[in-house]
Amino acid sequence: MANNPQGPEGNYDPAGSTQMFRAFVDDEGGRRQQQRAAAPSSSGGPRIGVIVGVIVAIAVVAGVAWLALA
Repeated sequence: MANNPQGPEGNYDPAGSTQMFRAFVDDEGGRRQQQRAAAPSSSGGPRIGVIVGVIVAIAVVAGVAWLALA
């Protein structure tokens, strides 16, 4: 094991997978920041869907209650 390179912490990483993982994480972090900056207007989309869904659910419950009491 005299020829095995050591990392900064002294742990041997034969495949260099730690470095590859760090590069992958750093690359993904950059992509997420670009997506957040490019799509602030789309954040209202799901909220509108939830609001419409709640209104429809209230209308259905009110309709069922009206039919049950009529």
